[in-house]
Amino acid sequence: MSDQNTTHFGYQQVPVEEKAKRVRAVFDSVATRYDVMNDLMSLGIHRLWKRHAIELSGVRRGQRVLDLASGTGDLAYRFSGLVGSDGLVVMTDINAAMLGEGRSRMLDRGRVGNVQYSLVNAEQIPFESTLFDCVTIGFGLRNVTHKQNAIDEMFRVLKPGGRALILEFSHPTTKSLSKVYDAYSFSVLPTLGRLVANDPESYRYLAESIRMHPDQETLRAMMEASGFERCEYFNHTGGIVAIHRGYKL
Repeated sequence: MSDQNTTHFGYQQVPVEEKAKRVRAVFDSVATRYDVMNDLMSLGIHRLWKRHAIELSGVRRGQRVLDLASGTGDLAYRFSGLVGSDGLVVMTDINAAMLGEGRSRMLDRGRVGNVQYSLVNAEQIPFESTLFDCVTIGFGLRNVTHKQNAIDEMFRVLKPGGRALILEFSHPTTKSLSKVYDAYSFSVLPTLGRLVANDPESYRYLAESIRMHPDQETLRAMMEASGFERCEYFNHTGGIVAIHRGYKL
């Protein structure tokens, strides 16, 4: 960030007030092909990352879960099955097109009754404090303008004893993997974006936004700064993805 009035959008510096608008435009463009692209980009491995996040959440029947940046609802779908009819999952996104895709997918899969939907900016969560047992954000934090504000808000809406999970692209743990990953990200991803979604620029932004995201230790420190305790992270695929978990104690 060059000054307090600008922030990064990928490798570009843009006015702070423009970033959320640009992020919405990216996901407006890719919403209908989002699931297909996830499978292609990760060779299906994203399902294993999400499964581990679900396991780490410890979500049980009757609990309330807030899923930020839900996208098409992979995490929310699993949570709705775990909390049962007497629990609640609030599925949110800042992007109406993505939230609409997710809602349609949930309805098609028969998930009704214990799921609510809301357009939410993670920096300003419109729910009362100490309401949720678990708050998650999957592959969304890197798109947030003020990440610390979002983590602060996650802490605020959690009940004492609640936990937050951040599933996000991160930083490879070895130089050799980092070189391979860079080559893949900046050549293969935009090509897939052009062929499948007719939008190479959005997937170039994806690659750039990952590089600008805090590394594993920095993100853990940010969670601790918000008040989370027992913070830890779990690397997947050599650190390409990490799951951070912290508790409100």
